[in-house]
Amino acid sequence: MALQTPVGTGRPLEPVPVVEHPARATRGVKVLAAGVAAVLAGVALLWYAHKQTGGTTTALVWAGVLVLIIAVLGLAGLTPVAPGQARVIQLFGKYRGTERESGMQWVNPFTHRIKVSTRIRNHETAQAKVNDADGNPIEIAAVVVWQVQDTAKAIYSVDEYTKFVAIQTETAVRHIASSYPYTSPHEGALSLRENADEITQRLSAEIAARVQLAGVAIIESRLTRLSYAAEIAQAMLRQQQASAVVGARMTIVEGAVGMVRLALRRLEEEDVVALDEERKAAMVSNLLVVLCSEQATQQVVNTGSLYQ
Repeated sequence: MALQTPVGTGRPLEPVPVVEHPARATRGVKVLAAGVAAVLAGVALLWYAHKQTGGTTTALVWAGVLVLIIAVLGLAGLTPVAPGQARVIQLFGKYRGTERESGMQWVNPFTHRIKVSTRIRNHETAQAKVNDADGNPIEIAAVVVWQVQDTAKAIYSVDEYTKFVAIQTETAVRHIASSYPYTSPHEGALSLRENADEITQRLSAEIAARVQLAGVAIIESRLTRLSYAAEIAQAMLRQQQASAVVGARMTIVEGAVGMVRLALRRLEEEDVVALDEERKAAMVSNLLVVLCSEQATQQVVNTGSLYQ
């Protein structure tokens, strides 16, 4: 692949892109039949020359050899193309096109035909340990579904496009993992655990941008593993449990306060009993104990007056 080198500018080299285009090819079935017929004809001429004597023998031998050479060259240009595969045609180091049509095809016999798979592939990254945006070590892995879209770029723009996709995918996963926290205390902020769909969309977009140079299209990407690293997993688990307990307590207290307020208001509205401030405080305390207690409370029957 050619490179444009700006002399004296200090700028990086910019590759001249090679874009896929169809190769010049014909159906190979007719060529195969003609080649087999030419081989038989050449063998027949050599056999006939062996039976002859005189000056015609040399001419028949040369004719038979020439027919065999033409037949071999014709058969050498036959290229079978299976479904889900393509052939990149290269002649003397120059790209001459790509043949994607399946079946027996015939191209220039002097060309080099490079097999490229256009099937959909999966690549799963190894489990990586990365620090998230908050500095907490996490373990993350992802799977990406990809396909070669431009065979010319896949062959001429990078070395071993499969390894290129693997390295760029791992790089993108590490970058995404370090750009967002595992969990976010702020409402509306993106985090790896709570916003999996948004994170995978951004991961797909970043991988697609990284492998575009290799002519590869990203179909889908998903996180297959996301967890805290072993050294902080227990501490983070206790933190999450404490947060859950605090949240549950807040909900219980809010509900209990509402029920106490409703009880006092109903007693006043229906004029069931008149309570002074001290009795109201005692009633509120008793109701909160009953409603907020984790264990069942025991009833105490007061056989005296309200103030004893």
